[in-house]
Amino acid sequence: MSSPTADVSVRVAWADDAPAIAALQVRTWARVYADVAPLASLPSDPAELEPVWLAALTRPQDARNRVLVALERNRVVGFVLTSAAQDPDCDRVTVGEMSELTLEVDERGKGHGSRLLQAAVDTLVADRFTRAVTWTASTDDALRTFLTQAGWAPDGAHRELAIDDSGAQSIKQVRLHTAIGAV
Repeated sequence: MSSPTADVSVRVAWADDAPAIAALQVRTWARVYADVAPLASLPSDPAELEPVWLAALTRPQDARNRVLVALERNRVVGFVLTSAAQDPDCDRVTVGEMSELTLEVDERGKGHGSRLLQAAVDTLVADRFTRAVTWTASTDDALRTFLTQAGWAPDGAHRELAIDDSGAQSIKQVRLHTAIGAV
């Protein structure tokens, strides 16, 4: 007799997922970036983010822009974005970008992150990218460790993102890369 397994999956996000993604982003960013950014600089109202997510899901600027969601039953517990790389030193034809890998903090360690990462790479390969990059906060040791254990490595690029209009507050990030698909 086998034991019951959780109903978990990853799929392309639907327009109806916009409210759940926005709420997840607000909840998660408040916890993940609490030590990095002032809470006042982070979004706090999911309703303000819903139109942005709805546009991303229904009218992407590029056919290769995707949002994938991790589900526990019907509940969105994580999301990831894939696209052509946005950095000027990356070839937009061969280099894809995995951005905003976000997972409900209380759902970590249950395999959702691994499923999202694999689905993101599979999506980038399907879009014919042969290399992938992603940016992580320099202080996010957990995410960086997760990615390096999955075969990603720093490529030497770094940046600072302003988190307020004055530019007085910023988040330092490092870029990781990995080979994917056929060369």
